[in-house]
Amino acid sequence: MEVKDKVVVVTGGASGIGEGLCRRFSREGAKKVIVADVNEARARIVATEINGLAMPCDVRNEEDIMRLVNFTEDKFGLIDLFCSNAGIIFIGDLGVKNEDWQRIWEINVLAHVFVARAVIPGMIKRGGGALLVTASAAGLLSQIGSLPYSVTKHAAVGLAENISITYGDQGIKVFLLCPQAVRSEMTKQGGGVAAVDGLMEPEQLADEVINGLKREEFLILPHPEVKIYMQRKVTDYDRWLLGMRRLQARFMTGAPLKK
Repeated sequence: MEVKDKVVVVTGGASGIGEGLCRRFSREGAKKVIVADVNEARARIVATEINGLAMPCDVRNEEDIMRLVNFTEDKFGLIDLFCSNAGIIFIGDLGVKNEDWQRIWEINVLAHVFVARAVIPGMIKRGGGALLVTASAAGLLSQIGSLPYSVTKHAAVGLAENISITYGDQGIKVFLLCPQAVRSEMTKQGGGVAAVDGLMEPEQLADEVINGLKREEFLILPHPEVKIYMQRKVTDYDRWLLGMRRLQARFMTGAPLKK
């Protein structure tokens, strides 16, 4: 898939991964990039700098998602690529508060459902379209230190897989973005154990997304090490779990992390 001359929407587009994607899509020659974010002021700054359009959007609110989709389709006639990218993290285990579980579930999972409901019917009618879901390597492996992040990102992976299976023969291309640590507000404290292979810049990640879109690969892995970890996991699940517990022990005690 080529981004040039396409209409692209990015949620969480005002910062971090989303901002990196918006800027890269603009440089790639997108017809228009819609920068959607709950932080409307910051979204306007990014949109102005890339000659895009800013839209306020709280992805927890399905009406906001519908408003975003309707606005874009009314103005441009279609959405070629929708990047459902917004996400959050809460550090903690079973003690994480119920209200925090609810919030992360709504943003990291239900928002993707709302997006799919809003864009896929129209894409099918027009003969096709593309959806990119930003999950995480945590959704393929796990997230030491954050039970809710791991759970919700696993759910996002399963959702993207099922949408691809269900609608792939109806012209819907689905891409699943699963990076490790990327420099953003979420990783301002260093990225934790997810940064064991380094902290990637949003610009680097955006380049990898462009390459993945062009190759039309479902799974986009900006950190190639993740594929190796996945293979180890499915080859010997018990050994992988033991290794993750050892990694957790080193992380929690502050010992240096090694590959």
